Amino acid sequence: MPRVLVIDDQSDVRTMISIVLRINQFEIVEAASAEAGLQAFEEGGFDLAIVDIFLQDSNGSDLIATMRERVPDLPVIAISGMTALDFLSKSPELADVVCLQKPFRPNDLTRAIAAARQATRPPVNAVAGAAS
Repeated sequence: MPRVLVIDDQSDVRTMISIVLRINQFEIVEAASAEAGLQAFEEGGFDLAIVDIFLQDSNGSDLIATMRERVPDLPVIAISGMTALDFLSKSPELADVVCLQKPFRPNDLTRAIAAARQATRPPVNAVAGAAS
């Protein structure tokens, strides 16, 4: 079962995301702050992270960058209710982060998960070329 780390300081958002993901057979770990999220991240392997950009105690894009330093191909969804997330694409290490604007529907979330997981996979030709 894929493991997802959900970092958002709004408990209702974490709850909604967790319900949708559990229905779709994901294991969820929730964190209400950047500090708690980073601690959870360091304690166990995750297949995906969903990170609020505007956390009360931290900048979510810095948190994403920190996680990507440790796991460069980690699929990430950045969520925000306050602003467009276009600025993430300007940073090379965050260019493949999938952005999702709050409020979002469950179908929007499942599409974003599929896009994030696809965005961080190596191209098929790269894998085939490495073997030759």
